[in-house]
Amino acid sequence: MPLKLRTLTRVSAQSIAAFALIAASVAASAANLGFLNDTPLTYMKQRDLQALNSAARTALETKEDGQSLEWSNQGAGNPVPIKGTVTPLDTVKDGDRTCRKITLVAIAKGQTQTWTPTACKTGSGKWQLQKQ
Repeated sequence: MPLKLRTLTRVSAQSIAAFALIAASVAASAANLGFLNDTPLTYMKQRDLQALNSAARTALETKEDGQSLEWSNQGAGNPVPIKGTVTPLDTVKDGDRTCRKITLVAIAKGQTQTWTPTACKTGSGKWQLQKQ
C-alpha cells in the first residue's frame, strides 16, 4: 500500500475510533451520567486509542461482515489491561462508495462498552464517520 494511502487510512481509522469514544464521553458529561464512571472509556489513554484505531483500520480494510478482529492495549504502557474486538457489519456498496457499520468493543476491569458507528469511503479514499 503506498505511503500516502496508508497515512490517509490510518488518519481516518483514528478518526472513527476517536469520534466514537469522544461522542460517548461528551454525552456522558453533558447528561451527567455518573454510571459511566469506571467504564473502559475512562481507562483509555492515547496509546490505547492508537491500538483500537489500528484494529479498526485493519478490520475495515480486511475483514468480511461479521468477522471480528481482536485488539488489546498490551505494550501500550497502561497498567489497566484493555481488550476487545472490532467487527465490520452490513457493508453497502453504491457505485464506488462503500459504507460499513463497525462494532467497537472495549473490555476493562470487568466492564464492557460497545459503539457501532457507520464509516464510508469513496473508491480508495479514506473512511469517514457518518452522522447518526
